[in-house]
Amino acid sequence: MSEATTASITVYSDYVCPFCYLGRESLSRYQADREEPLRIDWQPFDLRAGKRTTDGEIDHPVDDGKDDDYFEQAKESVRRLQQEYDVEMTLELATEVDSLDAQVASAYVSNEHPYETWLAFDEAIFAALWQDGRDIGSEDVLVDLATSVGIDGDEITAALNDEAHRETVTDAFTAAQQAGITGVPTFVADGHAARGAVPPAQLRRLVEGAE
Repeated sequence: MSEATTASITVYSDYVCPFCYLGRESLSRYQADREEPLRIDWQPFDLRAGKRTTDGEIDHPVDDGKDDDYFEQAKESVRRLQQEYDVEMTLELATEVDSLDAQVASAYVSNEHPYETWLAFDEAIFAALWQDGRDIGSEDVLVDLATSVGIDGDEITAALNDEAHRETVTDAFTAAQQAGITGVPTFVADGHAARGAVPPAQLRRLVEGAE
């Protein structure tokens, strides 16, 4: 199957979402069982949008309706899915980490490098946060991750300091909202969607029902 005809699944996600990390593990298992390759069409989403100020910073004290009970339930769900998918995670939540720069860097790599390079970078960002507990909001960390997958770190620095790349990502956030995406991860294939870290079997039905 040529690259032009390779099946794809659109994935809306935010690196600071633990369910996005777990959902990608589920997707990886489904991909491994497929006879044909399945590309990921990644679309960024900003979980911190309701707390973000006009200058792009996060105002953590802003009330977004998520209280201690909400976060405890989220942690319980993360623990359950960790056991279900047998995934090791250093963190359960990453409420203090800002993923905006990571998404800007990832979008840049997606646009300027081959798919395989972007995928390696994308997976490195997820692993850095959820397996190693690193701050993916740090430019130094993102440069290090880029270098580890063969990308010139200076490219990442330049992208993070280019307002045009930031506007591309914020436009993508808006497009996701306009498409009706209200939470992540959201997997989309041929107009049908599944939300959350759903099992591989559900992803199979979503994709193969559309093929």
